[in-house]
Amino acid sequence: MMRICNRCIQPDTRPGIYFDDQGVCGACLWEEKKKEINWKSREKELQDIAKWAKKTTESNYDCVIGVSGGKDSTKQALTARDRLGLHCLLVNGEPEGITEIGRHNIENLKKLGFDVISIRPNPKVMRLLVKRDFYKYLNPVKITEFPLYASTYIIADEFDIPLVIQGDNPGLTLGTSLTGVGTDSNAMKADELQTLSSGWKEYVEVEGVEEKDLYLFHYNRKKLEEKGCKAIWLNYFLKEWSNHKNAIFSKEHGLRWRPENFDREAIGTYLPYFQLDGDLTQVNQLLKYIKFGFGQCLDHVCYDLREGRITRDEAIELVKKYDGKCSEVYIEKFCSYIGISQKEFWRVTEKFRGPMWKKDQKGNWYNTFIDILKQQ
Repeated sequence: MMRICNRCIQPDTRPGIYFDDQGVCGACLWEEKKKEINWKSREKELQDIAKWAKKTTESNYDCVIGVSGGKDSTKQALTARDRLGLHCLLVNGEPEGITEIGRHNIENLKKLGFDVISIRPNPKVMRLLVKRDFYKYLNPVKITEFPLYASTYIIADEFDIPLVIQGDNPGLTLGTSLTGVGTDSNAMKADELQTLSSGWKEYVEVEGVEEKDLYLFHYNRKKLEEKGCKAIWLNYFLKEWSNHKNAIFSKEHGLRWRPENFDREAIGTYLPYFQLDGDLTQVNQLLKYIKFGFGQCLDHVCYDLREGRITRDEAIELVKKYDGKCSEVYIEKFCSYIGISQKEFWRVTEKFRGPMWKKDQKGNWYNTFIDILKQQ
């Protein structure tokens, strides 16, 4: 039976999730721990790291930051420059089928006064790998996260930049501390994130892909560590870090959200500031819902629950209303992108349907997650 956090409503089907003996998930434990942390001490530690970077750099830049252009990216960039006094180079991994909002938000970062390098791996290779991960993992965005992370470290190596600044350590925010990434500030271990831990070499086996095609999909961690490069998760150091606060902060600095009247059922959530840069992620959230029993709406209500913006009853109603919803438009776009029919899409998807799904008397699938919630 699916286990659910006693404080928020996060299930144990999330890969790498940690629960304590009281049935509280790692994300809620982090939220509780934040009340006890000496944030002045962590601020000093962060300032000391910034001073070290400025003192030791042999590059034109003190730090490199991976950005999508979203709420966290804007917070990272402005914190590094305006609060820490660092000269920053931003690296943008452009997603497949970048949206109008996504393109606006990257341009907004440039207008805020940053040097930005945009990197996009060979789109023909990426299409092959996205299709492969759909069939093998039912996770078509898995491969896209490899260059998203790796490109920042590659640039740090090539440009001799001493400091890499990443935003959100999911070991803290999602509670996935059972992955190798842990719960500390060391982002050099990004290659141990749940999605990346299988390693990049498995993709060499894909027909039509050679090792030389995957240069942007991995970084030499040992080489960077030997050079003395440091990489940090910013959320480890900042008391004010949260999805909601970052979104408000970034909107005040030009970030564009979805319009107020956006179709919540089309993307499966009620919040207007997530997944802004690419449509592929909308389909992936549907697939996550079928495979693990929850989608992005569940993630979002848990954030809001932990920070006191909604009640548990309100969270359950929002999940019932929006979680797992995805517009047919996004599904058709995805099918067209990897060259399959919708019939084939659903055939493959059914092979991964999780054990929390049961059939009703009419033979229709329903998610027992809500039933389990009601029993708590």
